[in-house]
Amino acid sequence: MLEVRALTKTFGGLRALDGASLEVADGSIAGLIGPNGAGKTTLFAALTGFVVPDSGSVRFGGRDVTGRAPHSICRQGMVRTFQLTQPFARLSVRENIMIGAYLRTAERSLAAERAGVVAQQVGMSELLDRTAASLTVAGRKRLELARALATQPKLLLLDEVMAGLNPSEIGELIPLVRAIRDSGVTVFLIEHVMQAVMSLAERVHVLSYGRIIAQGTPLEVAAEPKVIEAYLGRGAAQRLAGSAHA
Repeated sequence: MLEVRALTKTFGGLRALDGASLEVADGSIAGLIGPNGAGKTTLFAALTGFVVPDSGSVRFGGRDVTGRAPHSICRQGMVRTFQLTQPFARLSVRENIMIGAYLRTAERSLAAERAGVVAQQVGMSELLDRTAASLTVAGRKRLELARALATQPKLLLLDEVMAGLNPSEIGELIPLVRAIRDSGVTVFLIEHVMQAVMSLAERVHVLSYGRIIAQGTPLEVAAEPKVIEAYLGRGAAQRLAGSAHA
């Protein structure tokens, strides 16, 4: 479904993406992990048109979408959420979700109907008439997810949707993300919560200094020395191996 080839992006003297390549299969849940500053959010921004890459290509559903405007890519079916949620605070939950629904219809009644369906999907039916400003952090995360789902995506990119949540809230979101995939939406997620990555992702891509350094199942990448060193520093894999044998 998604094919990324040798994607590069430089900001001044910083190379945020350095020839990153990966694929996300249709109907899967894929994860993108890496230390802070690895380029994960920049990669998502380049995939969805918020950043134009210097070189490389992005193909979605067999079509080249490299450098296209975000609304054009969204209309084709690839949409992202943002790590920092910024709902329209004075609008209701219903109205916020309707903003996403307006991508597919200009009819207010149809957008409102779509908002109700999506709200039920993400567990927000009882909050539809509340203002976005009144929501908790967990509620704003669900609203961000709902607004993206209202665009009727084929591929949903989740940028740390579980950041800032407590263990109970994370435990509620994990089956929700799985249910979204089961409904026919492919999911690609950036996540630092390893519980979520290990539970959800069928394939994980590891980014470090803008490069994909490992790909495989969660267990495979967790055991990869390059991944251990990217998170814990040079020589960490050897030190851990030595400790295990001691």
